[in-house]
Amino acid sequence: MNFLLDSNIVSYALKKNTTINNKLRELSFLGSEIFISCITYYEIKRGLISLNATKQLVDFHGFCNDYPVLFLDDLEIIEKSCEIHAKLKAKGTPIQDADILIAATAIVRDLILVSNGRT
Repeated sequence: MNFLLDSNIVSYALKKNTTINNKLRELSFLGSEIFISCITYYEIKRGLISLNATKQLVDFHGFCNDYPVLFLDDLEIIEKSCEIHAKLKAKGTPIQDADILIAATAIVRDLILVSNGRT
């Protein structure tokens, strides 16, 4: 099984959450591939830059060396995002575009999305 980490999980990992970091190490040891979306990269990096969090930026770049960034380089991801948006809008439960793009990336790339998102 391979995984895509949502922004909140990356944030916990960067804050040295031992439960999260131990699980990521365990999954890597067991041969799982773990990725982050370019959307997550953007969300985390813009936050760290706005806080002038120099040390955390260095930690984040190291994190990205361990867990590669996936890009929106496949039209199928955008198509899936449009489909998800339309379905959620029809149900009256729209969510942020960033979350839709991350979810669509996981679906198209056949990855398990790891998130602590709450409605």
